[in-house]
Amino acid sequence: MIELYEDETLTRVNENIELIQKKQGLTFGTDAYLLYAYMKEQRSSVAVDVGCGTGIISLLCAAKGKYSKIYAVDVQREFCDVARRNAEHNSLDNIVEVVHSDVRELRLEADVVFTNPPYMRSDSGRANISSAKNIARHEIFGGISDFVDSASRILKFGGLFYAVYRPDRLCDLICAMREGGIEPKRMTFVHATSDHEPSMVLVEGKKGAKPSVILTKPLILNDKNGETEDVKYIYERGEFGEQFCKH
Repeated sequence: MIELYEDETLTRVNENIELIQKKQGLTFGTDAYLLYAYMKEQRSSVAVDVGCGTGIISLLCAAKGKYSKIYAVDVQREFCDVARRNAEHNSLDNIVEVVHSDVRELRLEADVVFTNPPYMRSDSGRANISSAKNIARHEIFGGISDFVDSASRILKFGGLFYAVYRPDRLCDLICAMREGGIEPKRMTFVHATSDHEPSMVLVEGKKGAKPSVILTKPLILNDKNGETEDVKYIYERGEFGEQFCKH
């Protein structure tokens, strides 16, 4: 039985993963799972999770065998500790190695970089009481350009970059990718229902690629019967269907 601190909870994510989470930290959500499922399987590749939090995306990738090695990076020491304990608790520490570092100072080399970065500018929104949650939500330790610059330094030529982000800040993400030499190649907007505006966008980019992007059909999370068939497929298989790789 794992020992939890007073400010922690243990959540069963699926049959393979139990996740330690901070009560005052950001909890595992749809955006993290969708980003994990959006990434292509490259079993012999090395990946870096920039801004890993509790390490959930790295754990999901490791459990499915998407990559041979994953460096899970976070600037908050307390979350690095949680991510490390999560990897050990789920017997995935042979694949997931936790690194405590500011993204602006990170020096690694990898085939894949993925990130679920802070969505809000440091001067926007109402600051959260929890400093840990505030850091996770706001660009206190680097904006989107810093996260993408880090990815550009880390990635080998031809390497893949994945991010989940807010649609209203998509221009910031795309501009940062272009400036970092990472060309957007695939993009999917996510809607709560077909009547809602998109709540998030998933982006795949490739370092050193020529301009050409596929805008897939949108992912609709719910219809009148509950979860859509597309969402059920994603949650059952941990991957997107072929229709999300086509125009």
